[in-house]
Amino acid sequence: MNTLRAAAVTAAAVGMTIVPLTTTASAAGTAAPAPRTFLSASQLPASSTPWQADAVRRGLPADGSVCTAGIAPKAGSSHRDFRTELDTGARQTTTVAPSTAAAKALAAKLRASVEGCLDRLKEQYPSLEGEAFYHGRVDVEEGAHVYSIDTADPEAGSSDISLYSVGRDGRSVTVVEWGQLGDLDGAPVAGFKKTAGIAVAKLN
Repeated sequence: MNTLRAAAVTAAAVGMTIVPLTTTASAAGTAAPAPRTFLSASQLPASSTPWQADAVRRGLPADGSVCTAGIAPKAGSSHRDFRTELDTGARQTTTVAPSTAAAKALAAKLRASVEGCLDRLKEQYPSLEGEAFYHGRVDVEEGAHVYSIDTADPEAGSSDISLYSVGRDGRSVTVVEWGQLGDLDGAPVAGFKKTAGIAVAKLN
């Protein structure tokens, strides 16, 4: 089992998931063409156990992230899930918009959704505690913006850390999500920034 941690254990305890990436998510959608514009397993932040990459799938994942679900359109979107043997997972979702203006607007909506995610979660789950941080812009093409959401539920005894990046190159917008049990101190923020930059550089 692996999830952008999130899913199974914490979701059952807290009733929600910051970044739900289950191993069954890769079954959603049909296989996409060669994933040259997607991250490979070796381009994710270093982990104590090797990353494994599922096939790139057309459309949006069936179990979308609570922070970005409902923002990107299914048309023009593809996604790829990653997992390790431990409670760490990742996902990349890329959307090719009809125009550069549409892509710019989509990226802005995705960023706003991530920025407001923790507040929405606290409203929905009053016992939830957490902090959210903006970790800056990665200077690549039109940029990639990196965020972290660190949550804990004292009642459930759970703690999760998720990293997000939203980046754009022309008409293409890509979101990278990473998550595991723990807190921000144990998250590879520098490595994730590098991954976010690679994700945008590969778009075209």
